[in-house]
Amino acid sequence: MNNTKYIVLLCDGMADVPVDELGGKTPMEAAYKPNMDKLAEDSLLGMVRTVPEDMPPGSDVANLSVMGYDPSEFYTGRSPLEAASIGIELAKDDLAMRTNLVTLSDEPDYSDKTMIDYCSDDISTSDAKILIDYLKAHLDNDEFTLYTGISYRHCLVWHYGSLSETLTPPHDITDKKIKEYISGHKSCDKLYGIMLKSHELLKNHPLNIERVTKGKHPANSIWLWGQGKKPTLEPFTDKFGVKGSVISAVDLLKGIGICAGMSVPSVEGATGYIDTNFRGKAEKALYELKNGCDFVYIHIEAPDECGHRGETGLKVKSIELIDKEVLAPLLEGLEQYENYKILILPDHPTPLSIKTHTNKPVPFMLFEKNNQQKGNGQFCEKTCENKLFVNDGHKLMTALTGQMEFSDIRND
Repeated sequence: MNNTKYIVLLCDGMADVPVDELGGKTPMEAAYKPNMDKLAEDSLLGMVRTVPEDMPPGSDVANLSVMGYDPSEFYTGRSPLEAASIGIELAKDDLAMRTNLVTLSDEPDYSDKTMIDYCSDDISTSDAKILIDYLKAHLDNDEFTLYTGISYRHCLVWHYGSLSETLTPPHDITDKKIKEYISGHKSCDKLYGIMLKSHELLKNHPLNIERVTKGKHPANSIWLWGQGKKPTLEPFTDKFGVKGSVISAVDLLKGIGICAGMSVPSVEGATGYIDTNFRGKAEKALYELKNGCDFVYIHIEAPDECGHRGETGLKVKSIELIDKEVLAPLLEGLEQYENYKILILPDHPTPLSIKTHTNKPVPFMLFEKNNQQKGNGQFCEKTCENKLFVNDGHKLMTALTGQMEFSDIRND
């Protein structure tokens, strides 16, 4: 009987490149993270390619990979995964699209506007619902249906829709003119019309006027991207032989968990940013392990959000908070078990210098209580280079759960 417990601590966007503001160090190097660095002394260290070179470096592709699903086989788009998390039942011919509430600049011509803020100052879910409900009353029809999600993240379903174009994520074009990122393909005409109409409806909405008076960004448009059809994932328990749980504040991760037949408990105060309830996620993970789960995937969004905003100090702080408020109580709680394995890694880099994702390999660290390795006294990009390299990121989960030996997945 396998009495091992398994943890993945996924620090979204944590990897970076050297930053002048940090004296040429990366945020992982600069952060005070005694628990990660202590574990690194006795861990297997390496680099893993979580995003296939021919695929976009989104958290959808990367987290599918880390969770053990080959994106080239299972990825159908980001939004269908998010749709699952908010209870949307997609038909076979439905096309789901991520719908961000964004802040655009105030030029008269829509196409001349600049993407000021991809998340409208992290608009609250309650404010967002007011605006999405208002848009639904004007935009919903037999062809299109809007659904409210969380904060700035919502969903549009295009019934019998078809789209071959890849639409640009708004967090990739902060401070850039949107004209260059609006597709001229005829299949996108209806979507562009919806975005344009949303701005006409939202720009003078009383809630946005109130937000501006309070010094907040108005959510004055929607931005559509991340389209995809309904996915089919093999149940995680069938695939890896362990009962799993996903803990995240982000719809995307909850959706992957739901599609994979895993539990997706909520954590009070989990926000997806640096004000999230870090310790609550650790406590929920330990609760899940105590109550029938063998495996918990803990997703922390904060480093990625800080990277997208170019917030150097806060990105460092987010890593320190993960170490203190998540990893420390986790390690204490895991000691009660005969054996445990904990895998710590980002899903992709989100360099502060460019404020968006890259598809470069990321550092990982695997610690096993009963099989300690000779590692290094610091967990960062530099110490993981020239160690074990895994080219097929989805195989990392097979090795973590004992379905395959690390020697069989390494690439020298």
